[in-house]
Amino acid sequence: MIPLLLSGFIHLWNPVGYPDVFFDEGIYMRRAVNFLDTGNPQEGNVYDHPYFGQIAIASILAITNYSDVTPSTDPDSLQSLYMVPRIFMGLLAVLDTFLIYKIVQIRYGVNSAFLSASLFAVLPFTWIFKRILLDSVLVPLVLGAILLAIYSTKTKQKTVLIIFSGCLLGLAVFTKIPAFTMIFVVAWIVYTDRKKLTDVLLLLIPFLLIPLIWPVNAIMLDQFDLWQKGVLWQTQRTNSVLDIFGFFAVIDPLMFVLGVSGIVLAALRRDKFLLLWFVPFVVFLSGIGYKQYFHWMIIVPMMCIASGILIESIRKFDTIKKKFVYVGIVSAVLVFGFISTTLLIVNDISYNQFQALSYVLENYDDSVTILTSPVYSWILYDVFQRETTPKDYSSVLFYTPTTEKTVIMVDDHYRIDLVRGPQLQNALDHSTVIQTFEGAIIGFNDKIYPYTSMQANGEAAKIEIRESIRGS
Repeated sequence: MIPLLLSGFIHLWNPVGYPDVFFDEGIYMRRAVNFLDTGNPQEGNVYDHPYFGQIAIASILAITNYSDVTPSTDPDSLQSLYMVPRIFMGLLAVLDTFLIYKIVQIRYGVNSAFLSASLFAVLPFTWIFKRILLDSVLVPLVLGAILLAIYSTKTKQKTVLIIFSGCLLGLAVFTKIPAFTMIFVVAWIVYTDRKKLTDVLLLLIPFLLIPLIWPVNAIMLDQFDLWQKGVLWQTQRTNSVLDIFGFFAVIDPLMFVLGVSGIVLAALRRDKFLLLWFVPFVVFLSGIGYKQYFHWMIIVPMMCIASGILIESIRKFDTIKKKFVYVGIVSAVLVFGFISTTLLIVNDISYNQFQALSYVLENYDDSVTILTSPVYSWILYDVFQRETTPKDYSSVLFYTPTTEKTVIMVDDHYRIDLVRGPQLQNALDHSTVIQTFEGAIIGFNDKIYPYTSMQANGEAAKIEIRESIRGS
């Protein structure tokens, strides 16, 4: 109960204010709204991820009658547009906490389960699970698949549990392809129970068939060549895996040190459960281009489990055998994590994002092209019917705006994307700053822990509203 209460507070408090609203969150909101409007999970001809992510988000929007919401142009009203999906992500994080507890309870005992679930609930890096990301959706599917596989080894009714485990893992892959690496740990759990290949086959059938919906749909739409290009494009990123490890260590050094130490302990103990969870995923990401820090969310639960087992193992040392010493160490770690995370989540760092959007809505009409991040474009286009708003600012890489005046909402992500093509820089060079919105994040020193997490919230730092006139 304590881990769930901690997780509920951390992941549901101030859901939209912290963290900032990230570029990719706008993409998945746009796709979910498009699915609600059209009934088609495929948006346009871009094949970068399968469909279950937007289907899950759209389902929550439909259940809550999201389409009936009529916001005003007030910043508070605009900010509330992200409330329902962010709360959904927070609830999924609470579910993750419960699943972690049950998995560890069965395999390693109650004490390790309490520690693992509590660490997941309070350590700072888990704020990332509040974001509307595909990884936030797939993690409970993976954890559920692992738990069902474990339960299948404890009962005579194995077949149904194995099939459902495969279904959950198939849905995880149908959310995002890298989840396929989890088949190694789940298949190992299933096979080592009875050493029967037929059990593994039962797992593999739904695991393989469900994700095949994606390419089959592309074939039916006569877009299989686009599907191939989209999948291959995802493998062409260049971040070093070591860079991601380094960024992880800066953002949450406590989780990083505990997690890595726990993985080393797992290697020394030859704990195949943890190693088969960790190694295939890291090897895959080392060779393929999924190397953003949030792509690693799938192994955060494993690192918390490894950390919990590590802390529980120190009870064997003579100096820590005394209960009050051990309880003191555990309490210190959890209280430190809770305070560190609370210092982050109580801040409303996204408000300036909606102040900037409010300014654009109130000062520009449909005669102006608005180049902006997906964070704002889906609201402009789908909610306020601003027909001259492209899906995102990268549209200038392919065609020139047709209106006389163009407005650009320039944030940190726009500046990072300048390397994508000279058109983005040209649009910037030929524009004039009209208004600037600086966020609360400016007031924090992101070199000091726990505010190092602010380094992953740069899109709320400063937003410039710029204007350009054709021919000027």
